Amino acid sequence: MCTGKCSKCIGITLFPLAVCAIVCNILLYFPNGQVLQLSEITDLVWFFHGILGAGILVILPAFMMLGAGGAGCCANRCGVSGCLSVEIMLLSVVLAVLGFAGGAYCVVISTLGLIGGPLCDTGDGEYLYPFRNDTLEGNYLFNQTTWSICKEPENIILWNIILFSILLAIGVIEAILCFIQVINGLTGIGKTTNLSGPDCHTCT
Repeated sequence: MCTGKCSKCIGITLFPLAVCAIVCNILLYFPNGQVLQLSEITDLVWFFHGILGAGILVILPAFMMLGAGGAGCCANRCGVSGCLSVEIMLLSVVLAVLGFAGGAYCVVISTLGLIGGPLCDTGDGEYLYPFRNDTLEGNYLFNQTTWSICKEPENIILWNIILFSILLAIGVIEAILCFIQVINGLTGIGKTTNLSGPDCHTCT
């Protein structure tokens, strides 16, 4: 596949992933559909790993990838009028690195969110993190009987596990796709700069 079409395919794929990440991050603010006080929301949600990391920082390179793919296979060969310029492909590489960082950031925060567990009311009206001191072997993720310790919000543990898991998966996919775009973009730049002007006549 030529680099231009590859960029376009990656850009199209990243858009729904970024939107889904933003939605999942927003849902984390409303566990089980409840509106909580700010102090009752799990702290890691405020790192905006889905809204900023896997969302905005990925949408930006996705737009550029669609632009970079607009010239099709001509992007492989030409930097003249009507064909993709080296500057555009280089910018797509830079933004792809930004997208990779956003996806990786989402992976890290989501992993921490899964391991640490949610902020919840254990029954005495005080919100705390009952699973933050668990060892990895005894983590609540592998011991569902401990979930009953969280009384409010209802189903908060399952809510967090599902949404953080989705965000983790999205972050991994986005990071992989953006890394592929970095390689794809560098390949396109190499092909563009290595060919002489006469080779570009087929792009018109």
